[in-house]
Amino acid sequence: MSTKIIVSYDGTANEDDAIALGRLFARAGAAVSLAYVRHTHEPDRDRETLAENEAQELLARGVELLGVPGAVGHVVTDRSTPEGLAVLAEQQGADVIVFCSDSHTAKGHVAIGNSAERLLEGGKTAVALAPVDLAEGSDGPSIRQIVAIGDGDGGARETAQALAAALGATVAPVANDEADLLVIDSRAETEAGRVSLSASATHLIETAACPVLVLPRGARLSFSPATAPTAA
Repeated sequence: MSTKIIVSYDGTANEDDAIALGRLFARAGAAVSLAYVRHTHEPDRDRETLAENEAQELLARGVELLGVPGAVGHVVTDRSTPEGLAVLAEQQGADVIVFCSDSHTAKGHVAIGNSAERLLEGGKTAVALAPVDLAEGSDGPSIRQIVAIGDGDGGARETAQALAAALGATVAPVANDEADLLVIDSRAETEAGRVSLSASATHLIETAACPVLVLPRGARLSFSPATAPTAA
């Protein structure tokens, strides 16, 4: 089965970067959709209809920007964005939720926003983070070197190898300035199927200049090289 990706999208600053990262996973054969979390139901029927229509229009623009055939948008209503996304991911059988970086992040860097942080503390779904301005350039990000970070019992290396095969990239042994994507295991003492970062992994994310994918403990994601183009 294809890995399922949900991109968190609300059309605000840096959200195009999350779209670009979702498009990258689509190139690797993942099934990608978008989700927008509304925080309240309007008590008035007409106002609720208007709000719902506005949400659908926003998602339609995001799906068009994504440019992936068959991609759909989901409107979720929940007071909490991370909880709403987590529920949707469980309902849809999604493996990864993609976020942009915090709005005050410097260009080319990654920062963990509040919603992503909540899901990185015991969540059940992998979390991917896009650096600021990942969306720059008409061809999207170029992935040549992927770095797996973790131990032998985690799934980072197998996931990195699957992504590399799908994208025509290589897997490097250590993180360096040439890395185009980091795949990070949750720490060894984490409950299986849950996400939790070590201090060193958190530091790597905070200093990263490329997209980051954090896996639940023991998770291994599959990708499909047969449906993805080979990188130049």
